[in-house]
Amino acid sequence: MKVYLDACCVNRLTDDQSQPRIRAESEAIEQILRNVRKGTCQWLGSEALIEEIEGNPDTARKRESRALISLTNELIQMTDPVLERARQLQTAGYGGFDAIHLASAESGHADVLLTMDDRFLRRAERGLGTPLVSVRNPISWLEEERSDDRHRNDD
Repeated sequence: MKVYLDACCVNRLTDDQSQPRIRAESEAIEQILRNVRKGTCQWLGSEALIEEIEGNPDTARKRESRALISLTNELIQMTDPVLERARQLQTAGYGGFDAIHLASAESGHADVLLTMDDRFLRRAERGLGTPLVSVRNPISWLEEERSDDRHRNDD
């Protein structure tokens, strides 16, 4: 399973954990990172992800996010085809980094792009730009994966 985590996911672990949604999303990201460490999941990153993380003015959060990015199994380069696809996605209505993350996930043949960005999720759900990768919230995606695993084990 190849997953692409966008900057929202990487940064979520350093957000204020007092809100239930943030805490739940952080727990989901931690589970996904445990799966990456175990080798049951591959994490695709990108040059765009690094660039977005580097733009964080909070040096402590940036340092923690950099440490997480070191766990990526593959780093997608910003090639001309990736940038062209990102331009198409941006024209279709995605924000700049969202378009580049989606184009990178497509280029790396990710099974899913995970984000907590509700606007990004809604745009992908509407099929803007005809995404080639499923865009999901980590909580709902993990729940679905667990359910699929239970059904496979029942067979």
